[in-house]
Amino acid sequence: MKYNKLVRDRIPEIIAEDGREPKTRILSEDEYMAELERKLREECEETIAARGGDTAEHRLEELGDVLEVMLALAKN
Repeated sequence: MKYNKLVRDRIPEIIAEDGREPKTRILSEDEYMAELERKLREECEETIAARGGDTAEHRLEELGDVLEVMLALAKN
């Protein structure tokens, strides 16, 4: 399986623990910022979608994801 995603939450380690081989690469600073911006859009869309019939807890999780990306953007 191939995913073009930012890595977080020890995902490569979890994949390796499952007996599979993770394939990763380190992005340039410009690529990283572009991916963070893409991720921010994605997380904002998920937050808006969670406004519907989802639980308040799910919406808070989505808002937490937005905050995490915003902090990474601010840091970089």
